[in-house]
Amino acid sequence: MSRDPKTSCHYILSLLHRHQHRRRTIQQFHSHFLVHKIENSNIILTVWNSIIKHYSLGTFPHEAIFLFKHLMYQFKPVFFDSFTYSYLIKASANLKRPRIGNQLHCLSIKVGFDYHVYVQTAVVNMYVECGSLVEAKKVFDEMSERNLVTWNVLITGFCKWGEIDFARAVFDVMPEKNVVSWTGLIDGYTRMNQFNEALALFRRMVVLEGIKPTEVTLLAIYPAIWNIRCLEFCQMVHAYGEKSGLNAFDIRVMNCLIDAYAKCGSIDCAQRVFEDILDERRNLVSWTSMISGFAMHGMAKEASYCYKRMEDAGVKPNRITFLSVLNACSHSGLVDEGLDFFRKIVDKRGIAPDIKHYGSLIDMLGRAGRLEEAEKIALEIPVEIGNVVVWRTLLGACSFHGNVEMGERIINKIMELEKEYGGDYVLLSNIFAGAGRYVDSERMRSLMDKRNASKVPGLSLL
Repeated sequence: MSRDPKTSCHYILSLLHRHQHRRRTIQQFHSHFLVHKIENSNIILTVWNSIIKHYSLGTFPHEAIFLFKHLMYQFKPVFFDSFTYSYLIKASANLKRPRIGNQLHCLSIKVGFDYHVYVQTAVVNMYVECGSLVEAKKVFDEMSERNLVTWNVLITGFCKWGEIDFARAVFDVMPEKNVVSWTGLIDGYTRMNQFNEALALFRRMVVLEGIKPTEVTLLAIYPAIWNIRCLEFCQMVHAYGEKSGLNAFDIRVMNCLIDAYAKCGSIDCAQRVFEDILDERRNLVSWTSMISGFAMHGMAKEASYCYKRMEDAGVKPNRITFLSVLNACSHSGLVDEGLDFFRKIVDKRGIAPDIKHYGSLIDMLGRAGRLEEAEKIALEIPVEIGNVVVWRTLLGACSFHGNVEMGERIINKIMELEKEYGGDYVLLSNIFAGAGRYVDSERMRSLMDKRNASKVPGLSLL
């Protein structure tokens, strides 16, 4: 290594940057500099800051805190600069440890960083990440200087915790806004199921303010589009993505677009988008989105064919892919195909089914009237993942097909798990009434009242 201090520092930093994602290598640097001291204080601070940064932004942020505590035995708090405290506060945010963050906040004030915009912005971010919204707002209000990042941190943080009205109030008084500001609030409205507000804000951003959306903006607006089933808006955003190059740039945008078209009712558009993606760019999400689209449109054969193409392309399915094909078979009445697929995916692929897969399988058999097979599968569900919803699905099938005997068995199973839901009693009462067993029907109604089981009230839009 060169003896020139500046050259040595640059060389060390380049090595740290080159190995920033290798925890063991960073730890080796860490150990080396604990044993071999560097005399130049500026160089050693730069090196330690780099190591703290890697720890703070990595998978093990607690190691940044441990390192800082160790260094405190060698150096006074004033030795560390704004970068040190910013990285450490970020580490406490990633750890979701507001108590540690508060201690670092106090220490940063003690050494003179109470008016440093970058440090105080990190503090605001730490508090909102930890859910300490009152403290975040207090620090924000007391800042003598704020930059655009500070405002955006507060807006996105409050949106994350569902405080959309406060976030909007902050947004409206911002001295300047950028695409991050708009995207953060759009995402907040989408998360809070205020889809029309999200679309209105997106339209205002693009049309009135002339701000160009990024790929993150498109990922935030697509869920709002498909939740209100607005095909025209979907086509507009699709066209923008093509013109701007964002569709070609980010596969996540294309995957969301497939989802959006399918949920807006245009499976043909969804399929065209899917086929336009180059083979080497398609990932598991692309295939699963297309299969899910076919499933929700009741196109089981197309879903199965798409799944086969996926396997031929060497892409391994996951649980969501598995569930999508099962749902397609269930909604299309392809029971034998669904059962064969279930066995193949469990036996050959080794994917352990969860309660959603079992629920879909039982729903498929129940729709087809194959109640004995459905009951057998329900009884074989492992105890650790079983729940009452599966049995209610089967009870609904018994009601539809008028199977009184099985309905009685299933209600007993449900009562072992949960006795407070009135809908179960009502369903079995209706099964009894449908079979002419009015005394038993009335008995179930009386039992429901005796146990004070809750009933979901009816709702009318008139």
